[in-house]
Amino acid sequence: MKKIIVPVDFSEHSEYALKTAAKLAKKHDAEVLALHMLEMSTEALSVSDELLGQKAVFFMKLAEKKFNDFLDKDYLEGVKITPIIKHLKVFSEVNDVAKQHDADIIIMGSHGANGFEEMFIGSNTERVVRSSEIPVLVVKSNVANINFDVVALACDFSEESIESYHHTMEMFQDIASKIYLVHVNLPNEKFSSTAQLEKMAVNFFTKADKHLRSLENVRYVSDYTVDDGIVNFSNKHNVDLIVMPTHGRKGLARFFKGSVGEEVVNHSPIPVLTLKI
Repeated sequence: MKKIIVPVDFSEHSEYALKTAAKLAKKHDAEVLALHMLEMSTEALSVSDELLGQKAVFFMKLAEKKFNDFLDKDYLEGVKITPIIKHLKVFSEVNDVAKQHDADIIIMGSHGANGFEEMFIGSNTERVVRSSEIPVLVVKSNVANINFDVVALACDFSEESIESYHHTMEMFQDIASKIYLVHVNLPNEKFSSTAQLEKMAVNFFTKADKHLRSLENVRYVSDYTVDDGIVNFSNKHNVDLIVMPTHGRKGLARFFKGSVGEEVVNHSPIPVLTLKI
């Protein structure tokens, strides 16, 4: 992890994200790219080039001043931080900025609870989660001593989940004391017996690791929905971070029907990391 993007709107929630980024940056010796986007209105974009230029300069200088104040924080001491101001209309373009700078992760703040409202204007957090080709970490509160010591990865033991497993291990095996793989057993046509679940897990690790040492970290939980199962398990076991695989624009993984990944991001008080698979 060398570069972390933090979209900033100067609110308290974007500061939660910035604090989290600073913590990870110090652990990984990474650079934090603080991104503010001048979301010019359609009306502004329709004016003459000269007038548009004058408005852009005004908003640019205003953003620069806010940046200087916003980034003057004790917790950023020792962190390499680069302010970036872009003239973008929609937050789905954060992915483009991430690609341009070869970023490894996006960290965002969100209200959650009743949808991705208000924070970043409407559903911008949701748009970033869906469109991003790199991991997105969503933080909804001021986590005082964030350390990601205990991580829970939602896993259905399918072959397409191997990549998210490898990515999670790569990111957190050096900083987490425990990484759980959590399978939620649902009371419907997807219900599996204990023997079936154990066979699935053995097949998964045989393909993923060529060994079965990680079986000791597998947990099977039963619940009515996947999001309830993951969140309830995480709350019970003092998990610091939930990791959710997602297909992004193409919908969530087979295991995560509908908007399960978004539901977890939306309702979990615990930080959630989405990984595109």
